[in-house]
This record gives sequence, structure tokens and C-alpha cells, in this order.
Amino acid sequence: MTLLKTFRSYFLLFCLPFCFYPLHAAPQENPGASAARQPSERDGQHDFDFEIGMWKTRLKVSARLQHPFAGPDTWSEYQGISVVRKIWDGKGNIVELEVDGPAGHLEGLSLRLYNPQSRQWSLNFASSKVGIVGVPTVGEFKNGRGEFYDQETINGRVMLVRNVWSDITPNSGHFEQAFSDDGGKTWETNWVATDTRVTDESATVGTSLPQNAAGRDGQHDFDFSFGTWKTHIKRLQHPLSGSTTWLEYEGTSDVRKIWNGRASLGETEADGPAGHLEALSLRLYNPEARQWNLTYSGGQGGTLSVASSGEFKNGRAEFFDTEPFNGKNILVRQVWSDITPSSCHFEQAFSEDGGKTWEVNWIATDTRVSDESDKAQ
Repeated sequence: MTLLKTFRSYFLLFCLPFCFYPLHAAPQENPGASAARQPSERDGQHDFDFEIGMWKTRLKVSARLQHPFAGPDTWSEYQGISVVRKIWDGKGNIVELEVDGPAGHLEGLSLRLYNPQSRQWSLNFASSKVGIVGVPTVGEFKNGRGEFYDQETINGRVMLVRNVWSDITPNSGHFEQAFSDDGGKTWETNWVATDTRVTDESATVGTSLPQNAAGRDGQHDFDFSFGTWKTHIKRLQHPLSGSTTWLEYEGTSDVRKIWNGRASLGETEADGPAGHLEALSLRLYNPEARQWNLTYSGGQGGTLSVASSGEFKNGRAEFFDTEPFNGKNILVRQVWSDITPSSCHFEQAFSEDGGKTWEVNWIATDTRVSDESDKAQ
């Protein structure tokens, strides 16, 4: 049940910044309590709590994963380990998975985010071979069964994709993925996983992917960020409007590594005059492009932002993307600089003229926390 759909990308192809979350990432300000819910309304933000912990995974993959509704219906088996950790007290979680089988050693992750408005989950998948977040799959749990759907183009054909969690107990669960090319009338299963909870951590021995020592490829550029940081943030209140009013926040960020540093997840909380901020950042390294893809989410939105792509050169990192803002398409630039073992600087800027001029709207200065007493301050 912790299996990652984007391993499909691997087969098709081959057979959070730690303290910063840009304005376009929509970190949510919460100056007061949220609107009261009706007692009859079900809040599903803890639906995935059953999965927190470590699991042994037995995976079966159909040959039709690559060629849906065609070819032989033969299956390959993989064995591995997945670890599930909470984010935001269960309103989000991240799954890290490693399996071994006929195609070799595979790594993946799933970042799940709960949307309190729609009361649905958005599931975002990636594999270490690609380093890009796939199309989000959205859905919910009912009567102990979780169903999640999206639409994707596979081999030039548009199909529905369905993910289902079922047979959930405290120590086991079942997951299936299926495709449909007739609007959901019929489904062809191509991915089946059975998970069993691990009580002995020695079961994880041998699941780590060895590092690639051949030359500098950038996969450890963000290693400096691992740990806990104190964050001072300045945010321009109304970008691209002539505004000169800045809001300030103080907070803390925690960053942990994924895939031995080739990905990382940062969780940030900060407070200021405008309220409380919760945010996360997911960074994924693309080993083919030798670039990083950065996505962000706020604690109330349940979705990931547009990915910003870029790389480090001479100790400085620049990342770019394009996206709509106030009805116009703009360029977004993020820059890391002044990086030391105990501090660093981040700026985000917008451009309306194709990069000729830039307006900075987000500035963050971070200082490493050396012990818990520093964090408490």
C-alpha cells in the first residue's frame, strides 16, 4: 500500500528549500482559528495514520504497465522496504521506498498532502531515476477503503488511472493500480503490492542504494541544509504592484535527507504580524539532466506548486520556472547564496519582462540550530 506509481516512469524509460517557500507556493497564513465544521462532516486528515512506520513490501508488476491493454499479461516480482513518516501531525506524510527485482534496485517516494477544504488527499509520486514529481492522484477514504484517480497520457493514449488501498489492518494492507481506456467501465490492474509491518529494523539491511562516485554530478549540493535552522523571513506584501511594505516572520525549519541526499524534505513553521505559516519543500535530483526540481506546499492547500528547475555553480544556486500571477504569465527566480556550514541566504524574485528586470519579494536568512536550547529561543 505504500507503493509508488511513478516507478511506472522507470519502467517506461528504462525497460522542501529547507527554510524557504516562495509566494507562489502558497504557504498558508492562519491568523486565527479556522471556520468551525459541522459535526456531521468527516475530517479525513488522519486517514493515512495507519501507515506510519516501516513496512516490508512484496510487489508484483505486470508487463502491461508499459503497454496497457496489449501484449502478454506476465508479472515480475520485487521485494523491498518502505518507511512512512508524518508531516504536520498527520495532515501530510512522506513515503520512502526501495525494492529489488528483475529491473534492479528501484527507489521512489510519495508525498501525500491533505486538503481540508475538499477533504481529499493529493498523492504526488517520484522516482530517483527521473527526479520529477508526477501527475497528482486525488481521492479519499470511505469505509476503510481509499480510492484515488487521475488522468494521464500513456504511449500517446489518454487513460484514467486508479489507485486503491484495501484490506487495511494495523500490520498489513493491500494496494492496486489499474488503468482504464473506456471512461472507467473496465479496469486493467498492472501493479499489486502487499505490505507487512516491520517490527525488527534489521529487515532494512541491504536496501540502501550505493553512491555513485564517478565525478561531480550535483546530487549532494543540498547536503549543507540537513538539520534544524532558525529562519528570519521578509515577504513583500503585494508583489509587482509598486508595494514597498514588507512583512517579517521568525521560525524554525527541519530538513531530512531522502535517498542518501539525492532528495530532501524540509518542514518550516514561522510566525509574524500576518499570522502563522506552515510549509514544506520537496527537492528531487534528476541524474540525467543533473539538475534539481523544487516543489512547495502550504499547510492548508494540499497541493504542490509548479516545479522550479536549476543547479548549483560556484557555490551559488539559481532555479527558474514560469507561472501565472495576477492573470499574467511571469518568470520566477530563486537564488541560494552566502552558504556556510552554519548560515545561508535565499531570495525569490518575479519578472514581468522576460528576465530583463527582477523584483525581489521574498528574503530569508537562516542560522543553524546547534542544540535544543537554541531551537527553543
